[in-house]
Formats: sequence, structure tokens, C-alpha cells
Amino acid sequence: MLLVCSITMEQIRIFGSNLSMKLKKMSERHKIIKSTPKRYQPKELTIIYEDHDILVVDKVSGLLTMGNAKVRENTAYFILNEYVRKGIKKSKNRILIVHRLDKDTSGVIIFAKNEKAKRYLQDEWKGFSKKYYAVVNGILPKKEEVITSYLAENKAHKMYSVNDPKKGKLSKTGYKVLKESKKFSLLEIDLLTGRKNQIRVHLPSVPM
Repeated sequence: MLLVCSITMEQIRIFGSNLSMKLKKMSERHKIIKSTPKRYQPKELTIIYEDHDILVVDKVSGLLTMGNAKVRENTAYFILNEYVRKGIKKSKNRILIVHRLDKDTSGVIIFAKNEKAKRYLQDEWKGFSKKYYAVVNGILPKKEEVITSYLAENKAHKMYSVNDPKKGKLSKTGYKVLKESKKFSLLEIDLLTGRKNQIRVHLPSVPM
């Protein structure tokens, strides 16, 4: 399954503009930032938008958003911290995580550059529109549906569906078929709840 998270450029511009006005009145601080030398440009990520408060990137599939016990450096978080520091190890510049995408999901991620921006983004996050797109094998009999189950996590940190509300958290995933071929379907997905690996658990449960 190919999974992509999409946030439109217009949303980014509006969100970035609203954020800057919310944090501080327009000042010299909000002039266009100087371009970063090519040697510090992140090769693994595409920068979509950047100002003094937020950094918006397009993450490729296969790259972690942040580190874990096994991987520290090959992550969007580590790469972008190196980018904003521009090679100066003692630089106080840094990025802060607002939300995440799974390793195998490609798409847009918004990072904050300061604590005020992070708090504002997280406080307003529920009002920010996000769309996911997935290519799945097969033809779905129902062209639009909301999948509902309770998601639980086992000792190996794998998510799975259960019917008992005492054993999992309520999870709802809406989908709509946009296009079909003989073997594949393109879906637009709306996460009505935000559980770990929710889409990857719910979609395989849909009969083909």
C-alpha cells in the first residue's frame, strides 16, 4: 500500500501567516530569511515553505520522522536540525516536532522553530485540514465508508483491531474511492481519530 499525506500550499501559506501574526506583530524579524548554502541543504527532504516560525517539508517514504532505539541520525528531525544550524555545532537554532508521519508514509510534515510556534500549532491542530491518499490492491465494493474498530498494541508494538472497547481505543477511518483500474484503487482517506498506524490496520479489513 502506497500512503501519502497531503496539505495544500494554500493551507501552508495561510497557516504560516496566521501563526506569524499570532506570535508577534510584523517586524524586521519577519523579513524573508536568507537562503541556506547548498552544502547544508537537506538532500533527503524537499523544503516546501520556511519562515522564522515554521519549516514545512515533503518527507519521502522510508525516512523516520524522529529517532528510535535503533536509528538516530537518518531521520527528518536530525537532518533538519543540521539544516537550521548551517554547520555551526553551537548554534541555538533547532526544530521542534509538532506531528509525525509513519516511516513508510510520504507527505507533508510541519516543524516548529520555537516553543511558541510549537504550542500554537498543537493547540490549533484539530482545526487544520489533512488528507491522506492510498493506492490499494483490488476493487472495493463500497465506494465510500467509515471503518470503525478499537485499536490495541501488542508487546512487539504492533497495532491490531479488537471489538472489545475495554481492550483498545475507538478508531474511525473514512475513505472514498477516487479512481479504479482492473487491479488497484486510489482512495482519499480522512482520519476521524488519530491512532498509531490506524490506516494500515483498518484498510486491510475492507473486503475486496
